[in-house]
Amino acid sequence: MAHTPVNHPARPVYRAIGGLTGLYLVAFGVLGIIASVGDEVFAQDDTAILGQGTNLGFSLVSVLLGAAVLAGTAIGRNIDVMINQWLAYVIMVISLAGLAFIQTEANIFNFSIFTVIVLMVVSLVLLMVGMYGKVGTDAEQDAWQKARLVL
Repeated sequence: MAHTPVNHPARPVYRAIGGLTGLYLVAFGVLGIIASVGDEVFAQDDTAILGQGTNLGFSLVSVLLGAAVLAGTAIGRNIDVMINQWLAYVIMVISLAGLAFIQTEANIFNFSIFTVIVLMVVSLVLLMVGMYGKVGTDAEQDAWQKARLVL
């Protein structure tokens, strides 16, 4: 992608932010699993962790998404960029679907409005991290610099 910076000077900072975002998702998921043990997987009750509505199903999804982000961060080599960007889109779709079904029986993940807001912020952070974490050769960086100057 011509608009994605290559070898951005703040790349390590963005990678650390991605790792922290993955840690947040894992921590939220683990706390949600602990709080919803014994409930149905898609229970629609008043279970809340860190102010966000959740259930066992969404807690498990959060752990899986966070583990994928952490794995991508640990591997690096632009795999983290791909994982962060795609998971950002997935989380954004999940949060928008949760917003659409928030007061219906289709709210299978037991979302609250705060859950939707936090997921949107998480998805935007992952998207930003994915866009600024790309590593490339000096030739790729020069090509990006030339393309940027033309625009």
